[in-house]
Amino acid sequence: MRSRDYDLEFRERAARIRDWGTVLLVVAGLLWGWCAVLLMTEYEVETRAGSTRECAARLFTDGGTANEGVYAGDYCAAERDWPEALAVLGLSVPVALVGTALFTTGSVSRRMSGHAQAMRELDRLAERRAKESEESGRPQE
Repeated sequence: MRSRDYDLEFRERAARIRDWGTVLLVVAGLLWGWCAVLLMTEYEVETRAGSTRECAARLFTDGGTANEGVYAGDYCAAERDWPEALAVLGLSVPVALVGTALFTTGSVSRRMSGHAQAMRELDRLAERRAKESEESGRPQE
């Protein structure tokens, strides 16, 4: 395998790694969004009688429907619970960490490959100038 072919394959692998990192970061962002929806939006629950009841958002409630509702037999207390939102948030952390690591690895690998190619090109130009100056009998700059 020639070095150019290997370098192109290396860049393609680095691009795939970076793309997987991007996908995982998007998934983590969606999980954060889901957690935000669970905590910041009002919601409705159905009562035993078949009617619906409006419930305050978990994050913005003063008590009543979310925190003290269990003791009063409120339907809102059991519908959206903190552990569910925290589980979604907790799941997003490793996904975001792995996504960040993959994205960074892929990006740095591509940049280093480009840098190595530029250095090879500069060496080639320097060698060509040295060869031309030897052939013309001029001293090298």
